[in-house]
Amino acid sequence: MANANQQKYSINRKRPTIGVSGPDKGGEVAWLFTAFGVLLAGGKPVHITPSFPRTADGLQGLIIGGGADVDPQTYQQESVFTEYLQRTLQHPRKNFFQRVWRFTRWIYYPALFYVRKLFSRNKPQWSLDQDRDHLEFQLIDQAVKMNLPVLGICRGSQLLNVYFRGTLHQDINCFYREEPNPSSVFPVKKVTFKPDSKLAQIIGHQKLKVNALHHQAVHTPGKGLEIVAWEANNVVQAIEHTSKEFLLGVQWHPEYLPSRVEQRRLFQALVQKAREVNRQIEAPDMENALAQPKDQALEVLESADANAVKAIESTVSK
Repeated sequence: MANANQQKYSINRKRPTIGVSGPDKGGEVAWLFTAFGVLLAGGKPVHITPSFPRTADGLQGLIIGGGADVDPQTYQQESVFTEYLQRTLQHPRKNFFQRVWRFTRWIYYPALFYVRKLFSRNKPQWSLDQDRDHLEFQLIDQAVKMNLPVLGICRGSQLLNVYFRGTLHQDINCFYREEPNPSSVFPVKKVTFKPDSKLAQIIGHQKLKVNALHHQAVHTPGKGLEIVAWEANNVVQAIEHTSKEFLLGVQWHPEYLPSRVEQRRLFQALVQKAREVNRQIEAPDMENALAQPKDQALEVLESADANAVKAIESTVSK
């Protein structure tokens, strides 16, 4: 009996393996921060890219990540710094040590911006990565069939929606008529959560400020998905599956906000659910999986993206 209890305890203590997808180039910083979030939550991150693919077999959880190819052009906006200073360094109720700590946290965001710039490959924000799309589509399909917990981050959330036959806004700038769409690793967008949603229960707040590094967003939620977080202008910020135990997509980047407990809860919830995964099924080799014909919904998405790229390139050339 003692040996059985010890074995059960050992299994519970074992770090669940969490797959983290990303691009071949330009996603190093996103990978490092996401891996840190998984490690901090008690999981074991495994990097998956088109050059180093794998199946979902052997995974207990999956994160479809964002990337470093979106360049936050408006990061240095003076209003962003002014607002943050007013909420931190100039706060009259903070003592000296609290102000020093706040200042240290303030330095973190510019440092993160320049690190992301350093490791980026100068790819335009509208560039396509069809090999990555195909790989992640296969991973999502396997994870869903195996009932693994899945978290989509930014473009990962969008791809989850496409997998379930939802649609996307190709460009959300039209929602920001009075002021530009903010793009920043700072928490600059206020999000409202659906009170009875899984995500709201995990986050522990009904309203929250998040960062923003995207120009697309969910339009029509896919089959079985519902919108559970949005901005005041109705831009979708999060989706979740109504019948799956843990299948969430967030438009922001929680990995870049490790100092905020509510953001760490996302990784903690994923890892906790991954610990409960007690069965795996055989999956075909990734070579066979990637040899499958592309899904029609993915072809439609890539065609729309290709048309958007041509339109942008035509405008730039003029």
